[in-house]
Amino acid sequence: MLKIVAPLCALALTATSAAAEWRGWNIHVPEYPVSQGMDKFGELLDERTDGRLTARTYHSGILGDQPDAIEQVRLGGIDFAVFNLGPMGPIVEATNVVSLPFIFKDLDHMHRVMDGPIGEEISAAMEEEGLVALAWYDSGSRSFYNTRHPINEPQDLTGMKMRVMNNEMFVGMVEALGGNATPMAFGEVYQSLKTGVVDGAENNWPSYESTNHYEVAGYYSATNHLIIPECLCINADLYNGLSAEDQEIVKTAARESATLQRQLWAERSDESQKKVEAAGVKFNEVADKAAFQKAMEPVYARFLEEHPSLDGLVKEIQATE
Repeated sequence: MLKIVAPLCALALTATSAAAEWRGWNIHVPEYPVSQGMDKFGELLDERTDGRLTARTYHSGILGDQPDAIEQVRLGGIDFAVFNLGPMGPIVEATNVVSLPFIFKDLDHMHRVMDGPIGEEISAAMEEEGLVALAWYDSGSRSFYNTRHPINEPQDLTGMKMRVMNNEMFVGMVEALGGNATPMAFGEVYQSLKTGVVDGAENNWPSYESTNHYEVAGYYSATNHLIIPECLCINADLYNGLSAEDQEIVKTAARESATLQRQLWAERSDESQKKVEAAGVKFNEVADKAAFQKAMEPVYARFLEEHPSLDGLVKEIQATE
């Protein structure tokens, strides 16, 4: 009997150990700030539970693309992930708000909003769809860059073909500024800029630099029109099945990882800006964004017509100092 029981016990221990190692999805390469933040989350969990809870992140999108990964985390096929809230809109209506142009004044304003009651409200809406937002990561602020000239006012975009993410709101944003919006896969942008298929695009400093877009589009204008946070999310059933003590350990580890990620993001952004400016990129700060913000009125009107229940949330964010 002992010979039978012992192997069974060993199998049970192995199964328990395997179940405790959570699998995490991440689209970025291992050295990216998001990746380092997620690795830190795993290290803190392991350290603070003496190995009872461990979390391993699979980087570089090897567990699939983001839309599939969102579904997998909701269903429990993947345990946790960091997602940009931009593609979350079709699943969680409230997350559409953070994709509005100029909804946040700057990165610090975004942090104050997302780390406070409004972030909790958005997290509660996400939990209804199977996701618990443990902490909010940075993905920087997005600005316009192009092959022609600096952009200082909306008129400078007139007639320009600008690549945007595949989202009707971003198409409307560029069209409201007088440009011609061209939705396009991110991987196609470099060649399209080089050959003149598009005149410009918009993104943050690290993306502009790491993709070498600066080599073919040498004008970067800091409009900072989009600041879309990312969430470190966990499957809701997994999280709610933890003890209150373990939930607190998990949430604290996530928030500490977000502090690290934000710091690394800021450092990476500075490094990227210095690198492209040293390479000859012509950078200009758009000091007065009022005209750009004014041009967004029809974008907001259409958004609130389609999502009337979010009017209060928009006003709450705008009223937050």
